[in-house]
Amino acid sequence: MADAKPVNALGRQAAYQLANVTKTRPQFASLTPRWLTRLLEFKGLDAGIYRVNRVQEGDTPLDVLCGQDPGKRDIPQGYVEYLSRPREYELSSIATIVNVDTSIADVYSSPYDQAGEQLALAVESLRERQESQIINNDEYGLLKNAVAGQRIKPRYGAPMPDDLDELLAKVWKEPSFFLAHPRAIAAFARECTRRGVPPATTELAGGTFIAWRGVPLIPTDKLLVDGLKNPKGQSGKTNILLLRNGEDKRGVVGLYQTGLPGEQSRGLAVRLRGIDDNGVASYLLSLYCSVAVLADDAVAVLEDVEVGDYYDYR
Repeated sequence: MADAKPVNALGRQAAYQLANVTKTRPQFASLTPRWLTRLLEFKGLDAGIYRVNRVQEGDTPLDVLCGQDPGKRDIPQGYVEYLSRPREYELSSIATIVNVDTSIADVYSSPYDQAGEQLALAVESLRERQESQIINNDEYGLLKNAVAGQRIKPRYGAPMPDDLDELLAKVWKEPSFFLAHPRAIAAFARECTRRGVPPATTELAGGTFIAWRGVPLIPTDKLLVDGLKNPKGQSGKTNILLLRNGEDKRGVVGLYQTGLPGEQSRGLAVRLRGIDDNGVASYLLSLYCSVAVLADDAVAVLEDVEVGDYYDYR
């Protein structure tokens, strides 16, 4: 029997040239949900400076009369003393420049606007850096601004229920949420499993989180493990934060500048710098942010937490 001749027909590779394919926007794999900046209360500033006025601390601000003895009528007198040099937080700037060839943007404008996509990705990058600065900035970052009395060490290295209870004892006035690297949360969950006390879950701002004593553990990769967002090794050390959130609670407050020219979103401005002789459009993106700790007991840190302990179960 003679071999069959190949069919002379339109093939896949040729047909692909005329096909209309569905395309996605550029996918930025390193983007995170940024729960911290979504949950943190923010306050807009007019002049870029936020002064935290405090009083001289004591058992009570003033002596008071307390009793029913009619013979004691000498009511204590005085006034509440303020700190003479309150701290002032100044906004810091995070900026980048995006260049787009207008001829490329014009020709390849469908289905997505090339300049718009570039600016959107740049904005996401700035927001990622903002969350990192809120935690790690040398001047105003939460890790740097936790006072010595609000810093503790884990009992045995791994984050245990007892350690988180100690954090809750430090921020006992309406604690809002823990903040930890995903691997630290996983390490805590393993310790709970080992002890037979699996943590509950709670829903907040559209997400589902592990909670301890009713306080959610919010994940962020900006609390680094051995200085890295995504450590390759199994072991490593990190920190866990506990915050009280909001100005009314004398907690932690995020800061941003209002009324910016070219304002696109909270504290973020996008400005066209111009188009050069080669048709390249240049955009300046600026983000102004900071964070203020209104009271020392609004933040506590569990330091040097080991995330690499695992267990075998029979």
